[in-house]
Amino acid sequence: MKEFHLSTPLKKSDIDQLSVGDVIYLTGTFLTARDEAHARILEFAERGEELPFDLEGAAIYHCGPLMQQREGEWEVIAAGPTTSARMSKMTPHLLEKYNVTALIGKGGMNNVAGSLKGKCVYLAFTGGCAALAAENIRKVENVHWQDLGMPEAVWVLKVENFGPLIVGIDAKGNDLFAKIEEKARSVFSGLI
Repeated sequence: MKEFHLSTPLKKSDIDQLSVGDVIYLTGTFLTARDEAHARILEFAERGEELPFDLEGAAIYHCGPLMQQREGEWEVIAAGPTTSARMSKMTPHLLEKYNVTALIGKGGMNNVAGSLKGKCVYLAFTGGCAALAAENIRKVENVHWQDLGMPEAVWVLKVENFGPLIVGIDAKGNDLFAKIEEKARSVFSGLI
């Protein structure tokens, strides 16, 4: 297990060096996107329309932040990760259409390791750390699709040393969560 301090946008050489279990701290910019934002992104792709934000080399944070606007500026109150498994079905299509290099969320993803192979990593953040996450967000740079509601809108966030994030799925196709689940099932079956 190694520790890395990386900057967005992540390059292929950045993600190729990562292995499951490594600890990452990210600095730079990432976008939030949950279920509704993923669905809309894929609708835009299907219609061949240009997105109002850039996903080239992007890091997407599965998060529905709580924001407050003061004197025209958005302030992050809480920004904990949401359950990434909800986005599992949409992820392969998203990665076919856009060069997203990192997904950040909570609790692992289901059957996406193959679609991440060679181009993207999944980074797990600890659930229940919404206040810690907010501390590492330095600025809200923009927000798109506010009609989806505050948690479903796409927030463009500038972060500094955001983490610790654990590499849950690396770009070699290794899935830490799947391995742990498999091991747990094996141990459990031995108890019966």
